[in-house]
Amino acid sequence: MTSTVPASLTRTAEGAALQAVLLDMDGTLVDTEGFWWDVEKEVFADLGHSLDEAWRDVVVGGPMTRSAGYLIEATGADIRLDELTVLLNDRFEARVAHGAPLMPGAERLLAELAACDVPTALVSASHRRIIDRVLESVGRHHFALTVAGDEVTRTKPHPEPYLTAAAGFGADPWRCAVIEDTPTGVAAAEAAGCRVVAVPSVSPIPPAAGRVVVGSLEEVDLAFLRKLVTHVG
Repeated sequence: MTSTVPASLTRTAEGAALQAVLLDMDGTLVDTEGFWWDVEKEVFADLGHSLDEAWRDVVVGGPMTRSAGYLIEATGADIRLDELTVLLNDRFEARVAHGAPLMPGAERLLAELAACDVPTALVSASHRRIIDRVLESVGRHHFALTVAGDEVTRTKPHPEPYLTAAAGFGADPWRCAVIEDTPTGVAAAEAAGCRVVAVPSVSPIPPAAGRVVVGSLEEVDLAFLRKLVTHVG
């Protein structure tokens, strides 16, 4: 985990309902879920295997070890998990070396959160090297704290990444708004006790208590997030 949290941001004012906003990266802030699938197909093609499109829903949004392990088992590819992880990260990093496209509404929302001094964290199942590369496009100055998948003991769908981010701000998880695009990420955030805005990218996500589903980040602003945390249920 990396943090640049000033002392003044370790907790918002008492009585303020929304204490922090925690955002996923791939498919939420940057339009890269398709990049990952393309990279997986390319790497397995080099290994002599083709991927079934139905597997995409299985691997999206999950930790690298789970996704890569599943694809090895599904294809029978002769490669170790650690070797495949390196190949996938190398290929993806090369893909985003010249920039990662932001999702519609992402730049505006991040600017609003920064202008209003809302503690904001990036919480991703991707490895630190990938987060740091993507932040060159998104702007690392938008985040006082970032949590990578290889910096926690258990990553999404386990709640640890979001509990780690909330603790980094000294915030109560139930006063944190999380924005996610996959069922795996939503499960992690809700298990942590956070309120969730789901912006589905590949797999559908139904509405539920404490969760709202929107079509894009263009429907989300600070007032929307404050209302979500204030009116739970």
